[in-house]
Amino acid sequence: MTPSISRPESSSSAAQEVVGLVPAAGLAKRLQPFPCSKEVYPVGFVLDRQTGRPRPKVAAHYLLEKFRAAGITKAYLVIRDGKWDIPNYFREGGVVGLSLAYIVIAGSLGPPDTIDRAYPFLEQKRVAFGFPDILFGPDDAYRQLIAAQERTGADVVLGLHRVYDHRVWDMVDCDADGLVRNIVMKPVTTTLTYGWCCAVWTPAFSEFLHRFLGAEETHRNLAQLANTAHDLGGDLAVGVVLQAALKAGLLLQSVIFPHDTYIDIGTPEDLAKAVRQFNPPER
Repeated sequence: MTPSISRPESSSSAAQEVVGLVPAAGLAKRLQPFPCSKEVYPVGFVLDRQTGRPRPKVAAHYLLEKFRAAGITKAYLVIRDGKWDIPNYFREGGVVGLSLAYIVIAGSLGPPDTIDRAYPFLEQKRVAFGFPDILFGPDDAYRQLIAAQERTGADVVLGLHRVYDHRVWDMVDCDADGLVRNIVMKPVTTTLTYGWCCAVWTPAFSEFLHRFLGAEETHRNLAQLANTAHDLGGDLAVGVVLQAALKAGLLLQSVIFPHDTYIDIGTPEDLAKAVRQFNPPER
């Protein structure tokens, strides 16, 4: 059962700053035992700005550089207590050309709960959201999502990719103009082609998310909302909140990236795939 939460008032996005928001509080259960936080596991190489020499490029770097490519200048990373290797690596953000701030939490019900811990810092800001363990294209994905949000006035704009295993993904049903009609969580069978892995949203959705998590009905139905049918680990999933937002009347739009792919490095198989793809053999 999905709680019924009213639609927050929207405001003009013309002057609203866009900030990056990254949930990094997970335990990487599918990869354990693992030597570090998966967000800072090296996947590929990048040229050092000062020396011009190649240096390891960690998983979360790919997401953060997409923020920068969209003109975003600051981002919040919500990390679990103990994952100190993330701030130790990225520090204030110079390595990725962003100003980074860290919000440290003890635990979380899942990504929606994790990102809601940044709520006090998001007033009248638009959010560019992404998972740090999903590598995806194109490089200007967030620039396209921001442009679509400004053009349509949508509360949320989802970036869609062609999904290779719908059983582990949130599939999106949208019309020819990109208007989202439904989100189907990890269906056993489906005729849908695209799923989402990145988003831009307005303060209206940040407010909706905050109300949703605080609602008595959400807590009463948490066992039904947070389960393995919605999330492989049984956590509360962002897709559940997006479904509730649709039901409440928020406007969700989408941008399809038909020629770009994604890799979720949360499993050993896909991590190995990413390492092969981003570490080409020497000639």
